[in-house]
Amino acid sequence: MSKKNKADKNGFVFSTNPNFSFEEEPLEVQNTLAPEQQKLKVKLDTKQRAGKAVTLVENFIGTATDAETLGKQLKNYCGTGGSVKGFEILVQGDQRDKVLQWLLKNGYKQTKKI
Repeated sequence: MSKKNKADKNGFVFSTNPNFSFEEEPLEVQNTLAPEQQKLKVKLDTKQRAGKAVTLVENFIGTATDAETLGKQLKNYCGTGGSVKGFEILVQGDQRDKVLQWLLKNGYKQTKKI
């Protein structure tokens, strides 16, 4: 049996209006900026990670697949694990120097180490 009103990502479950339908928000497609135009921040973070340090690369502007690709390349170069959440790239451990070195070598000019 199919449901008349299915839940959406905003948490709406039920409506008393028989003509109500969930309106999908159009996804904004964002082009990936060239490496020399990216203003990335590289910092060490331990918040909400049980005291474990991660290197965090913030302010990536582009598509999710390009963020995943950059994250994979950084993790490969550092030889550690990590993840990409949103447009933040997490690399396990204090890898700030390695990450900054890789970014500068690959054309990311305006990076900051915090």
